Amino acid sequence: MPDAAVPVATGPLAGLRVLELGHFVAAPFCTRLLGDLGADVIKVEPPGAGDPVRQWGARHKGQSAWWSVHARNKRCVTLDLKKPKAREILLRLVAGSDALVENFRPGQLDRMGLAEAALRAAKPDLVIARISGYGQDGPQRDRAAFGVIGEAVGGLRHLTNHPPGTTDLPPVRVGISIGDSIAGIYAAFGIMAALWKRDAGRHGDGRGRGLDVALTESIFSLLEGALPEYGALGTVRQPTGGGIATAAPTNAYRARDGVWVLIAANSDPLFGKLAAAMGRPELADDPRFRGNQARCANVVALDADIGLWTAQHDGAALEALLEAADVPATRAYTIADCAADPQLRHRGMVREVVDAQLGPMLHPGIVPMLPGDPGAIRWAGPPVGAHNDEVFGALGLGAGEIAALREEGVC
Repeated sequence: MPDAAVPVATGPLAGLRVLELGHFVAAPFCTRLLGDLGADVIKVEPPGAGDPVRQWGARHKGQSAWWSVHARNKRCVTLDLKKPKAREILLRLVAGSDALVENFRPGQLDRMGLAEAALRAAKPDLVIARISGYGQDGPQRDRAAFGVIGEAVGGLRHLTNHPPGTTDLPPVRVGISIGDSIAGIYAAFGIMAALWKRDAGRHGDGRGRGLDVALTESIFSLLEGALPEYGALGTVRQPTGGGIATAAPTNAYRARDGVWVLIAANSDPLFGKLAAAMGRPELADDPRFRGNQARCANVVALDADIGLWTAQHDGAALEALLEAADVPATRAYTIADCAADPQLRHRGMVREVVDAQLGPMLHPGIVPMLPGDPGAIRWAGPPVGAHNDEVFGALGLGAGEIAALREEGVC
């Protein structure tokens, strides 16, 4: 049976209040992570349609199924920040918040009358996390950007492709908004670092801080040794398809029934186990494959040998053979495989949650896992303005005042 919503905040961040002026993916993903761990997230959206992500993805009962997860654990309110009364209310919300997360273009909040000085006048020790395409300064700060642009400028899109000369197709997208999500993770990490510096007992200084997270830099920071290799050797790392340039064998191999099985046997002991499982133990002593450097130099021949073997077995049989041999391997999961996986289910990473609008829904679990204080999915993504009365009422606004503000288009 699906779990009912848990209204009371639990988790290590219970008591922390975060104000989200986010839209699309990056800032909302940051606050979802914080909300999962117990933070009280108040999400501010424009009246009417709200966050554009409400219209994204597959529809269920006329609504975005993604929104159920994207805005879970958030109290959603509406404010038209172009109106002075809305800005006044926002600053009252700021006064009661620990952190604010936004992902407008640099300078846009300033033009709305919500510059850092105004925010700090309302809450001097506020932590402000700004997420943007290129960062808050520099010659490209004003350029338009989404996650895919961050992935391109950060060097990832060049690498998500088959080896040069093997295809004329464009480099492929990772398949999710990874640039936005990585930036959101860094923002969440940065917020906690700033709060630690502000509040950590004798180490805390009581000061508010600002974070500057760029989509481009978030991806660029992931590129392993690509930059030092280029700086020292002039080497430009190239795409390698399903393989890894520095380790072999590590690739996806097609089974007899068309299933792709990933095999990572890139240490000498593991390669010996793989060779034995293939019925060809002599491969481990073949000079072409003795040691990782030799295997990398002869990876085309090695992958061909492994591919001939995998093509003789169905995917499930291959997985069983490789598991018995203690070789890291698995089929490439679809989302259906993920939803059914007993390990993910056991760990609470596939959860059935009751969405008040959509009914039973599958949600991903909470990461990181903190045993004993894990946080909770308290509710699924709510309707536009669902918490206006609750949140604005807590500021001292009466029902009549809120109704009048709604009539004026303020909220």
